[in-house]
Amino acid sequence: MRLVKPGPRIHFHEVEVTTYPLFDHAPYTLALATKMAEVAQSQDLDLLHCHYAIPHSVSAFLAKSMLNPRKLPVVTTLHGTDITLVGSDRSYLPITKFSIEQSDGVTAVSQYLCEATYKTFAVKNEIEVIYNFVNCGIYKPAERGDLRKRFAPSGEKVLIHLSNFRPVKRPTDVIEIFARVQRGLPAVLLMVGDGPERSSAAWLAGHHGIESKVYFLGKQENVEEFFSISDVLLLPSDNESFGLVALEAMACEVPVVVSRVGGLPEVVAEGVEGFLVEPRNVDAMARRALEILGDDRLRRQMGQRARETAMTRFSATEIIPQYERFYQKILSAPT
Repeated sequence: MRLVKPGPRIHFHEVEVTTYPLFDHAPYTLALATKMAEVAQSQDLDLLHCHYAIPHSVSAFLAKSMLNPRKLPVVTTLHGTDITLVGSDRSYLPITKFSIEQSDGVTAVSQYLCEATYKTFAVKNEIEVIYNFVNCGIYKPAERGDLRKRFAPSGEKVLIHLSNFRPVKRPTDVIEIFARVQRGLPAVLLMVGDGPERSSAAWLAGHHGIESKVYFLGKQENVEEFFSISDVLLLPSDNESFGLVALEAMACEVPVVVSRVGGLPEVVAEGVEGFLVEPRNVDAMARRALEILGDDRLRRQMGQRARETAMTRFSATEIIPQYERFYQKILSAPT
């Protein structure tokens, strides 16, 4: 789930990181460990839940050691790049393996990531798969006619891509796909987010002469507003450990065209909520997008099924109790 701001029962404790003349970079891991120990003590925490093995579970191990003999079970949730990219680098592999094995409980956001962790690190822990979730009360279909008219005043179809615009997300492929879709029917593309590949994507849109139909919107807080005016999500990533963006779109009744990689096949069923396509096959992705956009009945049917899947398998009311049961298991385990 995407956290935009703290809520009434969510308290934010800022980690203060100071620069030190001998270091090229601020010692975030150490500062975080200190803050974790401080908060655990002052708030009398029963359990510490970290997201991403490095650096957060490393900091948690240090915090737990600082508080010894006070008991502080640590749960680590593996999300993706901590396993498939950064953690598997030989410079970090030993410390990543150590931090996972020192955790009292470990979860992964997909079966794919669980298996990748065992394969890469050969950890001894039992890893429980608990999927990411979406708040279906926020991410839902909504009538936003004025917003849609702002981008598609002549009734064009609306495609959307949301990411951090890193190379693994293939934002330039999104432009290539959209250029092909444009040849088949009138459409516009919303590019939500920012990152290193944004300028390349913008250049490519100009190269194809479609820059007036592509809107680079930068980072947005209320992304559900843009999903709710869209007809199809494009997610041609080289890898996705889960694919939260796809789930958020699905909750808004938006069919998805995504890469058949990582954990995405666990979220999207072929031909049900959308289509799965081999990564980097922009022609096939464009054909699938046109198939959905050219058939309003199919688009509505896929959108309704997508919403149903989000609500029955990945809603907060489905997933949060799984975490609560997992916490109870860890807290009741013998020390």
